[in-house]
Amino acid sequence: LASKFVQFQSNQQIPKNSAMIMSPPRLALLLAFLAGTALSFAPSSLLHNRRHAAQIKSIPTTTQSTTTVVLSSGGSDQADSGVDNPFKNPSLLDPARLLSPRLHGCNLYLIGMMGSGKSAVGKSLARRMGTYNFLDTDAIIEDTAGKPIPQIFEDDGEAAFRDAEAESLASVCAQVRGLVSTGGGLPMRKENFSKMQSGLVVFLDVDPKVIIKRIEGTDRPLLQTENPLETLQDLMKDRKGTYEQADVIVKVTADMDVEMTVDECLRGLHGFLDDTPLVWVRPKAKA
Repeated sequence: LASKFVQFQSNQQIPKNSAMIMSPPRLALLLAFLAGTALSFAPSSLLHNRRHAAQIKSIPTTTQSTTTVVLSSGGSDQADSGVDNPFKNPSLLDPARLLSPRLHGCNLYLIGMMGSGKSAVGKSLARRMGTYNFLDTDAIIEDTAGKPIPQIFEDDGEAAFRDAEAESLASVCAQVRGLVSTGGGLPMRKENFSKMQSGLVVFLDVDPKVIIKRIEGTDRPLLQTENPLETLQDLMKDRKGTYEQADVIVKVTADMDVEMTVDECLRGLHGFLDDTPLVWVRPKAKA
């Protein structure tokens, strides 16, 4: 506006003695007024963007290089798909923290024999991941029934317990970002294993001899036999074929504590995701 006014004034032929000719002070005052008026009509978003840009420090660059500033919003699982495998890049953060964005919300299911450490490993892994909730199907069953599992076996029988397992699994499968510890016999029903395949399944493979030392003196219903170790070995033979259909198999040895087992779970899961296209992971996140 100011420039057009000056052009207009310069094109007008007005007598030198005319009162309409403005002195320099008056002309400067008018130009300042017009500039302020134009600024008042500027979009607020433009002013906001300029204030925001002023907060970003400029970085000197040479003629052969440029600097790109990328602004992005945060989010629990909405990280970009370029999250890398921390086991292949030691400079990255804790592998547990970086696992969550790579999973895009799909659940994790821990399977394996009784006494294999599913609950302890699941709690530790969920705590280290930060954005996943730990769920235990056995605990859900006990809370629902109002009595411990040995009592359920005694009062209602194994078949009723297996039905309760299926119901508890159905309730946790409806959630996202769940880290689920399952009962040892739960995967043996085909419909149960099919439901778990909406997420990622991790098998904690522990030798029965290691397990029996961990749970010595246990009150677990299926081990109330004359030879608990032999019973456990027979159960492993019957179940291992199903267990080995898991996405990730973690071999747990006698010298591995909970945190070492968690580290191996993380290594296996990151490795699995490296070999699996994201187009496969994302549909599972919606399941």
